[in-house]
Amino acid sequence: MGKRRTRWPVPTYSRVVPGASGRVLVVDDNKVIRQLIRVNLELEGIEVVTAADGAECLEVVHQVRPDLVTLDVVMPRLDGLRTAGRLRSDPRTRDLPLVIVSACSQYEVDSGLDVGVDAFLAKPFDPQELVRLVRGLIVDPLGRARGTGDAEPATGHAGG
Repeated sequence: MGKRRTRWPVPTYSRVVPGASGRVLVVDDNKVIRQLIRVNLELEGIEVVTAADGAECLEVVHQVRPDLVTLDVVMPRLDGLRTAGRLRSDPRTRDLPLVIVSACSQYEVDSGLDVGVDAFLAKPFDPQELVRLVRGLIVDPLGRARGTGDAEPATGHAGG
């Protein structure tokens, strides 16, 4: 009869995280996956903005100015691989770290590498691996580290 909340309320809009250590644009046509990624990143102090497909990603990426974009592959209107290709061909987003979060078939991996995707995360993913991957790429291959750099070991810290 009314809305059921089985877990906790998760906003479907961009929310500013005080003291955020980066901003990620999460692009997936599955609302549950978008919310799962959002919650895991926000719990780690990363600001998250979402888009439902590649076309929406391209519409908002220049206003949002994310530090990283996660892309599903199979989406309506514009899929993740074509979106990655367009982001790479635009001088303003050419160096933006791109992560494919998908079932990751060999075709998707090969095609993603061809268009310049930086990393792949297979669904279903381990939330700690998601956070580790995002943090590693936000620290930045161009040396514009946001924090103390990448001196921290990659072993998981179950902080809370």
